[in-house]
Amino acid sequence: MKAVQITEAHHMEVLEMPEPALTHKNEVKIKIKNVGVCGTDMHIYHGTNPLATYPRIVGHEVAGEIVETGSGVENASVGDHVVVEPISYCGECYACKSGRPNVCKDLSVFGVHENGGMREFVVLPERQVHKINADIDWDEAVMAEPYTIGAQATWRGNVRTGQTVFIQGAGPIGITVLKMAKLRGATTIVSDLTNERLSFAEQNGADYTINPSEAETKDQIDEMTDGEGANVVIDAVGTPETFELSVDAASPAGTVVTLGFNATPSSIALMPITKKELTIAGSRLQTHQFEKVVGLINSKELTHDNLITHKFHIDHIQDAFQFIKDNPDKVRKAVVDFE
Repeated sequence: MKAVQITEAHHMEVLEMPEPALTHKNEVKIKIKNVGVCGTDMHIYHGTNPLATYPRIVGHEVAGEIVETGSGVENASVGDHVVVEPISYCGECYACKSGRPNVCKDLSVFGVHENGGMREFVVLPERQVHKINADIDWDEAVMAEPYTIGAQATWRGNVRTGQTVFIQGAGPIGITVLKMAKLRGATTIVSDLTNERLSFAEQNGADYTINPSEAETKDQIDEMTDGEGANVVIDAVGTPETFELSVDAASPAGTVVTLGFNATPSSIALMPITKKELTIAGSRLQTHQFEKVVGLINSKELTHDNLITHKFHIDHIQDAFQFIKDNPDKVRKAVVDFE
């Protein structure tokens, strides 16, 4: 079978390797249909992801069809269309016992810490697959994992009907956050430095948009909220500056959620956090969000609405990564097709 392996930073190979075999009775074998290309994959390729090791088969946004099941598999069958939950965990540490295995002390992420889905077949425990209705297009199915990121961020922010949510960043993750915030009944404000992305956010339900290069963001938010500020601020950009703005833009009793992995410190005084009694929350991967997201995809309440802009066949994977790198203004989400 074909597999895409990043051997070291800036070096990628399409390998021929044996198909994996079932080794445990609770496993399923999946024929891969589509794999989304995420910023994480790009960072691994460019050597800027501190969590990945090499060589690595990347890919954690995965949709496919089950072609074989182990004798102990109870809730999946050959022919099922599935999406992959890309995390495995110990189940015994404090985080796991607190219901948050996404930050397990021994967390392993498919395509980052272990080989992922950018190959023709994978074998995984039944626990890591979720069934998608057969009438759902593969391009819709493959978006399940990115949607769980948006679902997690809005869960961490406790987004509710009637709140105003300010989302910084209208890239793919910002749009998934927007979609989930709208489904929770919030009024949404989205900021980005690119007007094309802001226009796309409006097409996907953003009530207000702000280009920080054209207007003072905090002033605009104050005007939109009658001076109250945003009840929830979700930072999908992850720079020191956007995190500082998050604290400034949040309303009293508000919540700030950050998705960033930036290691550069931010300069934030304690005064606004204490005075407004803000809740500051991180959001990583997802905690039990797949069932909810898959239900929304199956009911067609959640669709990508042109979020996927480019598709590449596996035979052109090198071209795909180069095109994504060279055209960030054109690519919202790219998908690799294994058919």
